[in-house]
Amino acid sequence: MAGEVESARQATPGGDTIFGKILRKEIPCNFIYEDDQCVAFQDINPQAPTHFLVIPRKPIQRLSESSDSDEQLLGHLMSTAAKVAKQQGLKNGFRLVVNDGPDGCQSVYHLHIHILGGRQMGWPPG
Repeated sequence: MAGEVESARQATPGGDTIFGKILRKEIPCNFIYEDDQCVAFQDINPQAPTHFLVIPRKPIQRLSESSDSDEQLLGHLMSTAAKVAKQQGLKNGFRLVVNDGPDGCQSVYHLHIHILGGRQMGWPPG
């Protein structure tokens, strides 16, 4: 966890991100789901037996910076997360995590949803 917190403290909004490069196929990535609004792929540093990300093609930096015009896209991201979780065999449940800003431990300033499952999650998180 210390590494993630330090990465989040050093991350800065603006500019290009690793997710932008993945979307432009500048960085190879095997998408487990893809449509005209978003993509899903395995997290490179999994925190659970199943850990994937869903990211919008639209470069929204933070959930807190989304606008009313993004409402349909945000719903689509949640729906996609549930659909892919089912495809990944997470029949007993899963957790969605959206990190927002430095205190939320956001290390990449392109909105993304973490979907974690395949084990019992603890509470409280964080």
